[in-house]
Amino acid sequence: MVDDSKYKVVHISEVEASEVKEGGAEKTWVKWLISKDDGAPNFAMRLFEVEPGGRTPLHDHPWEHEVFILDGKCKLVLGDEEKILEAGYAIYVPPNLRHSFINVGERTLRFLCLIPIRKS
Repeated sequence: MVDDSKYKVVHISEVEASEVKEGGAEKTWVKWLISKDDGAPNFAMRLFEVEPGGRTPLHDHPWEHEVFILDGKCKLVLGDEEKILEAGYAIYVPPNLRHSFINVGERTLRFLCLIPIRKS
Protein backbone atom coordinates (compact mmCIF):
# COMPACT_ATOMS: atom_id res chain seq x y z
CA MET A 1 0.00 0.00 0.00
CA VAL A 2 1.23 3.52 -0.84
CA ASP A 3 1.12 6.22 1.84
CA ASP A 4 -0.37 9.14 -0.13
CA SER A 5 0.39 11.60 2.68
CA LYS A 6 4.00 11.72 1.46
CA TYR A 7 3.41 12.87 -2.09
CA LYS A 8 1.17 15.11 -4.13
CA VAL A 9 -0.11 14.79 -7.67
CA VAL A 10 -2.13 17.73 -8.93
CA HIS A 11 -3.21 19.19 -12.26
CA ILE A 12 -2.70 22.94 -12.68
CA SER A 13 -6.44 23.35 -13.29
CA GLU A 14 -7.01 22.19 -9.69
CA VAL A 15 -4.84 24.93 -8.14
CA GLU A 16 -6.33 28.35 -7.48
CA ALA A 17 -4.46 31.36 -8.88
CA SER A 18 -3.79 34.33 -6.62
CA GLU A 19 -3.07 37.80 -7.91
CA VAL A 20 0.46 38.97 -7.11
CA LYS A 21 -0.13 42.14 -5.08
CA GLU A 22 3.47 43.04 -4.27
CA GLY A 23 4.24 46.64 -5.25
CA GLY A 24 5.28 46.89 -8.89
CA ALA A 25 3.48 43.73 -10.01
CA GLU A 26 0.93 44.17 -12.79
CA LYS A 27 -1.40 41.61 -14.36
CA THR A 28 0.45 38.74 -12.65
CA TRP A 29 -0.98 35.58 -11.09
CA VAL A 30 0.68 32.75 -9.16
CA LYS A 31 -0.32 29.15 -8.48
CA TRP A 32 1.55 27.41 -5.66
CA LEU A 33 1.78 23.93 -7.19
CA ILE A 34 3.93 22.41 -4.42
CA SER A 35 4.81 24.05 -1.11
CA LYS A 36 5.66 23.35 2.50
CA ASP A 37 1.90 22.98 3.08
CA ASP A 38 2.17 19.80 0.97
CA GLY A 39 5.03 18.49 3.10
CA ALA A 40 7.81 19.53 0.70
CA PRO A 41 10.86 20.03 2.93
CA ASN A 42 13.24 21.86 0.58
CA PHE A 43 11.66 23.52 -2.47
CA ALA A 44 8.42 25.12 -3.58
CA MET A 45 7.19 25.06 -7.19
CA ARG A 46 5.09 27.96 -8.45
CA LEU A 47 3.47 28.66 -11.82
CA PHE A 48 3.36 32.33 -12.77
CA GLU A 49 1.05 33.72 -15.44
CA VAL A 50 1.71 37.26 -16.62
CA GLU A 51 -0.81 38.82 -18.97
CA PRO A 52 0.37 40.86 -21.97
CA GLY A 53 1.77 44.16 -20.72
CA GLY A 54 2.13 42.76 -17.20
CA ARG A 55 5.20 42.30 -15.03
CA THR A 56 6.51 40.84 -11.81
CA PRO A 57 7.87 43.39 -9.33
CA LEU A 58 11.49 44.49 -9.64
CA HIS A 59 12.87 43.09 -6.39
CA ASP A 60 15.61 41.10 -4.69
CA HIS A 61 15.83 38.74 -1.73
CA PRO A 62 18.38 36.44 -0.07
CA TRP A 63 17.27 33.23 -1.83
CA GLU A 64 17.77 31.88 -5.33
CA HIS A 65 15.23 31.10 -8.06
CA GLU A 66 15.26 28.47 -10.75
CA VAL A 67 12.90 29.43 -13.57
CA PHE A 68 11.71 27.67 -16.72
CA ILE A 69 9.70 29.57 -19.35
CA LEU A 70 6.80 27.47 -20.60
CA ASP A 71 5.08 29.91 -22.96
CA GLY A 72 5.22 33.50 -24.11
CA LYS A 73 7.95 36.11 -24.48
CA CYS A 74 9.51 38.18 -21.75
CA LYS A 75 12.08 40.79 -21.03
CA LEU A 76 14.10 39.49 -18.11
CA VAL A 77 15.72 42.17 -15.97
CA LEU A 78 18.71 40.80 -14.00
CA GLY A 79 20.63 43.50 -12.18
CA ASP A 80 21.71 46.01 -14.85
CA GLU A 81 21.12 43.59 -17.75
CA GLU A 82 18.05 42.87 -19.84
CA LYS A 83 17.45 39.83 -22.04
CA ILE A 84 14.55 38.86 -24.30
CA LEU A 85 13.61 35.21 -23.71
CA GLU A 86 10.92 32.82 -24.95
CA ALA A 87 9.63 29.34 -24.15
CA GLY A 88 12.31 26.76 -23.51
CA TYR A 89 14.78 28.94 -21.58
CA ALA A 90 15.94 27.97 -18.09
CA ILE A 91 17.20 30.72 -15.78
CA TYR A 92 19.12 30.75 -12.52
CA VAL A 93 18.58 33.94 -10.49
CA PRO A 94 21.16 34.10 -7.68
CA PRO A 95 20.36 35.52 -4.23
CA ASN A 96 20.29 39.30 -3.79
CA LEU A 97 20.14 40.12 -7.53
CA ARG A 98 17.33 42.51 -8.52
CA HIS A 99 15.09 40.87 -11.10
CA SER A 100 11.78 41.16 -12.91
CA PHE A 101 9.92 39.34 -15.68
CA ILE A 102 8.05 41.63 -18.09
CA ASN A 103 5.64 40.20 -20.67
CA VAL A 104 6.58 41.77 -24.00
CA GLY A 105 4.60 39.30 -26.11
CA GLU A 106 1.03 39.01 -27.30
CA ARG A 107 0.23 35.83 -25.30
CA THR A 108 0.21 35.11 -21.60
CA LEU A 109 3.73 34.54 -20.28
CA ARG A 110 3.82 31.32 -18.25
CA PHE A 111 6.82 30.14 -16.25
CA LEU A 112 7.68 27.74 -13.47
CA CYS A 113 9.64 29.19 -10.57
CA LEU A 114 11.27 27.02 -7.91
CA ILE A 115 12.45 28.51 -4.64
CA PRO A 116 13.91 27.06 -1.46
CA ILE A 117 11.45 26.73 1.39
CA ARG A 118 12.45 29.17 4.08
CA LYS A 119 12.70 27.53 7.45
CA SER A 120 11.02 29.51 10.20
